[in-house]
Amino acid sequence: MTAPEPPARPVLVCGEVRTGLLPSLHALDGRAATQLLRLRSDDHVLVSERPVPRVLSPEILTGVDCPLPAAGGARNRAVGTVAARAALTSGRVLQTTAYVSLPATGPDARRPWGQYLVRPGLAEPFGRLPVRAVAEGVLRGARRGELDLGIIAENLSARLVRHPLLDHRAPFKSRRTHMRWVARRVPEGDEAALERFTLAENGLRTVELRLPDGVAAAAAAGMCEDLALHDWLLTTLAHMLDGSRLAAADGPSAVLALRPAVDHLLHLWMPRAHVERALAPVWDVLEEAPGFTRQWQTQVQRIRDQLALQAIPLLHRSLSPS
Repeated sequence: MTAPEPPARPVLVCGEVRTGLLPSLHALDGRAATQLLRLRSDDHVLVSERPVPRVLSPEILTGVDCPLPAAGGARNRAVGTVAARAALTSGRVLQTTAYVSLPATGPDARRPWGQYLVRPGLAEPFGRLPVRAVAEGVLRGARRGELDLGIIAENLSARLVRHPLLDHRAPFKSRRTHMRWVARRVPEGDEAALERFTLAENGLRTVELRLPDGVAAAAAAGMCEDLALHDWLLTTLAHMLDGSRLAAADGPSAVLALRPAVDHLLHLWMPRAHVERALAPVWDVLEEAPGFTRQWQTQVQRIRDQLALQAIPLLHRSLSPS
């Protein structure tokens, strides 16, 4: 029997991340989080306790045979499998991710399905892959009938939130975000870099990376999960501050409006905590402009200042003679 021809070198990794508050009044402890994310009985859930608790599910595969999203009228079909996984940070923030690697070229005819199953997370195009057109098409969003990584990530999220462990009583209101990302392969030895990060309407973010050949596609997914998590934290805290109407609120109302931030969010800011070292330079760009951590610290200081202002009258009353 002839051995299957190996696929060409992947030149593009594409993915989508959905990020939102877990619909549970109480954060899940490690045991409950492990139970929630046990997507397969034949693989382990990965648990990290420090510096921020994080639980990562095993990957599940979805078979695909459909046209790829592409800009400029380019047409190409791909066959293979998409990898999907879920992560839960501090028992509170749920993320689901779907991603796929695409090689530069593929066969002119479809292989036997078994040959695709032994290459998890890889989809082969028919013929040559129009790399730039597909990258732009993924960031633009799939049209009907095209490969839609967002639907795969959304289906996994919907599966998880139906779990009986969850009571659907979130401790505060928040909006979900979704991040579309592409990572273009560059020669090993070149540095990873962020080439584009944009904010769009309805919680959409788009990201374009350079990914060295020696770095696994799963590590790129982890980098984008980390970015999506901190973008969600920053966005959620900003909405919480805007909605609290600090200048107009009286003392007790302001404290009640800001308490969820203190209880559930402020301790989660930890960029790069679960990012492979080779991808850490991506965060350097974000810290320079738009300055993620500076924005976060400014908002945290606003909360602390407001809480301190509300504490002053109470302190005065406690010190006043009766």
